[in-house]
Amino acid sequence: MLYRFAMHIIVSLTDQTLTLQDGAESHRFPVSTAAAGAGCHQGSNATPLGRHLVRVRIGDRLPPGAVFRGRRFHGEIYDPARAAEAPGQDWILSRILWLGGLEPGLNLGGDVDSFRRFIYIHGTPDSEPMGTAASHGCIRMRNTDVIALFARVPVATPVTLVE
Repeated sequence: MLYRFAMHIIVSLTDQTLTLQDGAESHRFPVSTAAAGAGCHQGSNATPLGRHLVRVRIGDRLPPGAVFRGRRFHGEIYDPARAAEAPGQDWILSRILWLGGLEPGLNLGGDVDSFRRFIYIHGTPDSEPMGTAASHGCIRMRNTDVIALFARVPVATPVTLVE
């Protein structure tokens, strides 16, 4: 069941889209969710389903392409030439919206806790595919899109992830 809020994010794993409902306005973005599909367990590399909230926002006012390591910016900006030296790196860029689950046993608590699994909506290199399931569990977005989303979305914004 989808809940109605003044502002609400809906991520469709089937469509590989993120829709921001902001009152009567709607904004739709292509995303990339987990290559492993839907799943909630620690270590599954899957994208969790169900109701969540944005619990933490990271990266306000950082430059596009800011590289996060352990959710911290150390001054590095993404560079494709440098990235070639780290093939297979799961780049977390520009902004992070860290999600916390709201449904005990599905995405909250124990080995299914989305927050403890570090499930984010975050930026990724422009070379990464969108509209295709390819992440390690997070919801990846184009940097320009995640920056635009971040600017509109406060902490506690409801997020529903559906198949």
